[in-house]
Amino acid sequence: MTGGGKGRLFTVGLVTAWYSSNIGVLLLNKYLLSNYGFKYPIFLTMCHMAACSLFSYAAIAWLRLVPMQLPRSRLQLAKIAALSLVFCASVVSGNISLRYLPVSFNQAVGATTPFFTAVFAYLMTVKRESFLTYLALVPVVTGVVIASGGEPSFNLFGFIMCVGATAARALKTVLQGILMSSDGEKINSMNLLMYMAPIAVCLLAPATIFMEDNVIAITMELAKKDFNIIWYAMLPALDANLRSDQLGRKYMQC
Repeated sequence: MTGGGKGRLFTVGLVTAWYSSNIGVLLLNKYLLSNYGFKYPIFLTMCHMAACSLFSYAAIAWLRLVPMQLPRSRLQLAKIAALSLVFCASVVSGNISLRYLPVSFNQAVGATTPFFTAVFAYLMTVKRESFLTYLALVPVVTGVVIASGGEPSFNLFGFIMCVGATAARALKTVLQGILMSSDGEKINSMNLLMYMAPIAVCLLAPATIFMEDNVIAITMELAKKDFNIIWYAMLPALDANLRSDQLGRKYMQC
């Protein structure tokens, strides 16, 4: 197989793995937050981020899957912190929405991410896409509007959280392009996750303490009855690191 063929095959495999793992994480979070009855989305997100911190550091420092990149300045750290804040907002909002909406509808709303990305890119960078690009987004948005009206399990608060999560993901993409655009500040996805995750834990810890009373004690009691809840909380973080590893390797090839 030629180099170009291998590259295309790798890209197809990467996209397939991305979508498959993303759906798996959504189903697992949905199970925890709805079927399992664990009603603490902020604490769940904090657990994900704490596990991401450990897994990403182990992958870089011990397994050496990608080279470690150190922050070059306080300004770069501040940019990473800003990205982490938006990242927290997207993940928490997405987890909250899973308590109220089915996964299928959540995925349908998530398909509008390119629309929000195009809007934020224009508002923040005055970057215009081609007319065909905007035209292609019309049926996507129209489909979500139609699905919203016909969804039997529609919940307004869950829908607002889901749209907020989708918009925050798009905003993070645009901000990452702006803040990390210079050659001196480029950083691969796994290193970025390694720095963002601990910051996210620091941001989420006060929120879960004030908004989710006694959550640690409740989680400990649940773990005594069913230790699998610990694995349920950690698996999405492992998935995030595997995807970051794939993207990091792709980054190293570029």
